[in-house]
Amino acid sequence: MDFNLEQRLEFIKVRVKESHTEGVVIGISGGKDSAVVTALCVKALGKENVLGITMPCGSISKDAEHARLVAEKFGIEFLEVDLKASFDAVCNNMPDMNLSELAIANIKPRLRMITLYTIAQSKNRLVVGTDNLSEMVMGYFTKWGDGAYDINPLSDLTVSEVLAFGKTLGVPAPILEKAPSAGLWEGQTDEKEMGVTYAEIEEYIKTGKTNSVAQSIIEIAYKKTQHKREMPYFFRSK
Repeated sequence: MDFNLEQRLEFIKVRVKESHTEGVVIGISGGKDSAVVTALCVKALGKENVLGITMPCGSISKDAEHARLVAEKFGIEFLEVDLKASFDAVCNNMPDMNLSELAIANIKPRLRMITLYTIAQSKNRLVVGTDNLSEMVMGYFTKWGDGAYDINPLSDLTVSEVLAFGKTLGVPAPILEKAPSAGLWEGQTDEKEMGVTYAEIEEYIKTGKTNSVAQSIIEIAYKKTQHKREMPYFFRSK
């Protein structure tokens, strides 16, 4: 079970070299994806060229603990930037126009994107994304939030493959064993929010079909979120 490790490491090295930057910045959530990305970047670039940042925003305390566990495991520089006050300030200044709960929750990953790029630009580094293939098919990421990055070494891996890769790379077990969650609110899990399991998504990705209920959810989500997987459209006169 190699998952093209050497090619993946070379991809990271080449992108950093060609961009004339001095390393990478990773938002470490305490979940499996950012942990695996951290392990890959350390292997590719050396721990001195990897900066991990955790950005709690009224988050579950266990996530911050797991983020720190990842940083300690792989020996990288680690910063904590608490975004709760910034989130509250944005929410308190929003107009009264019946904003949806999800739109408000998505302010959090967008604040994290701003934080990562501010630090990355100051340190002349690239921002590394952590979205996996299963999430990308469902459009289960925030546009211009966690969906904004310079490179992504996990974009072709399903959730089960990320978990298997994590074991190979030495990601701590508590991180691999917990239920996947974006951590947007207490008790939130990916599968509960999407209405479909990652196993069903993976079956659909690999075979083109799964049970009828799940398949309908996946296909609707894929069509609805197509704009998330594309660059902005530019008008060109004929």
